[in-house]
Amino acid sequence: MTTATKIQTPAGKAPSWVSPLLWLLAAVSVLSHLTSMLLHLPQAVAGAMLAGSLMLFGLLHGSSTYGWRGIVFFIVVCLGISNAFENLSILTGFPFGWYHYGDKMGPRLFLVPLLIGPLYFGVGYLSWTLARAILGDTNGRLAGPLVFRAPIVASFIMVCWDLTIDPKMSTLSSNWIWRDGGSYFGVPVANFLGWYLTVYVFLQVFALYAQRLSAAPDHIPGYWAKPLLAYSSIVIAPILSLSLSSASGAVLDATGHSWQIRDIQGVTALVGIFTVLPFWLLALFRVPRP
Repeated sequence: MTTATKIQTPAGKAPSWVSPLLWLLAAVSVLSHLTSMLLHLPQAVAGAMLAGSLMLFGLLHGSSTYGWRGIVFFIVVCLGISNAFENLSILTGFPFGWYHYGDKMGPRLFLVPLLIGPLYFGVGYLSWTLARAILGDTNGRLAGPLVFRAPIVASFIMVCWDLTIDPKMSTLSSNWIWRDGGSYFGVPVANFLGWYLTVYVFLQVFALYAQRLSAAPDHIPGYWAKPLLAYSSIVIAPILSLSLSSASGAVLDATGHSWQIRDIQGVTALVGIFTVLPFWLLALFRVPRP
């Protein structure tokens, strides 16, 4: 690729307020998870707290890596592709399976709650950043095989998050309902394949764009530590959900199949420990030390 086709990113250091604000947003994302579980906040409120903090975090942290033009491209591609696939699946059953959203998630864009898009972006950006750390992309501009490896790894990280939340959000809370149930506590296997496809598509589109960026990112203090802190909320949430909940008994999915509540909570916590946590640790062990 010639120099003429590359996109210039802004030069110079980030304003002094960016670094402390990123620390604050990372901490808020963790606290929003804790608060929602301790106070049993309505899902729309808890989701808005998490989505808002992670979206702002991704915008600020991403701008320090790709410039505002780059991170805006990321969010547009992410929101557009995820909303299109979600609406497509609600109408046709592809790629996630047949489902619909309940009334607890607030206002919608077409058939999908507005909260869903920012969550795709917030957790998607964190998954992308962890994948970059694991694969050794320290300069922020993908080159060679990383253009294809980073989306592959990041999509697995993103799906691991869904493995920890979907049975609780659907079967337990009815925030979305799977018409035909599924083998994973009322969730169909197709859902996770659809998640992988959706996330991979928008991350691969962004990766092809990101390789054109010519300037190295302005690595603000704690550049890697901040996303690791923000992602730690994803790590601890299923474990805390199990330890803090006193719920017991059984719950029925849309097909009338009975699932034990403690089984759902226990297995999703176990899945988190052995999928989400290892990716977080790999990133932690690989990031450059100050």
